[in-house]
Amino acid sequence: MTTPEAAPEARPVRIVVADDHEVVRAGYAGLLATQPDFTVVGTARDGAEAVRVCREQRPDVVLMDVRMPVSDGIQATAELMGDAGPAHAPRVLILTTFDLDEHVYDALIAGASGFLLKDVTAERLFDAVRVVAAGEALLAPGVTRRLIAEFARLKPRAPRRDALAVLTPRESEVLRLLAEGLSNPELAGRLHVGEETVKTHVSRVLSKLGLRDRTQAVVMAYETGLVVPGAGNSA
Repeated sequence: MTTPEAAPEARPVRIVVADDHEVVRAGYAGLLATQPDFTVVGTARDGAEAVRVCREQRPDVVLMDVRMPVSDGIQATAELMGDAGPAHAPRVLILTTFDLDEHVYDALIAGASGFLLKDVTAERLFDAVRVVAAGEALLAPGVTRRLIAEFARLKPRAPRRDALAVLTPRESEVLRLLAEGLSNPELAGRLHVGEETVKTHVSRVLSKLGLRDRTQAVVMAYETGLVVPGAGNSA
């Protein structure tokens, strides 16, 4: 009788920390290194160095300060997204000192998966890295959605509804509800379907639109005019 093989041990999440302040950079790196499922594979003092280190080390997650010299976190995020396409780029967590930050909005547009305030607790930091590494962002959905809605209102762009032509009516509805910040169980209740069906719908929406996660879906919903800031968007 053969003995069942043990399940392979999960690979640690590979992380790069980018911040122009050495104490902050070392502090985050040291905190993250205390977790057995994390490996800090590099640090960077500016956006250009962050891009170079990420190209060398291929991390899963980048903790990226938004304001840095040489090139900032926005430009660095855009470069990383362009290297191999959003599906293969590292997931970027933007660090900021306040939540309604125009630079954070621009970074989300560039492809970041979410953001954290710099006064985040250690446990919240660990949870956030695990969430985005698993591909399950939206981080702090209420705050992220509020930031996107506020800057979509202040900096309106011409709606690109044609970008949604690939979606079925049901998938468009799912995208609109994602932009409201609904979780999978909440989506299932609203649509009167099972959670597995919801997961299938969400996966198809992200795949058809070339999006990485729910954060990008929220951005797309506002950018295309599917959701209008300040309007009653619920059905």
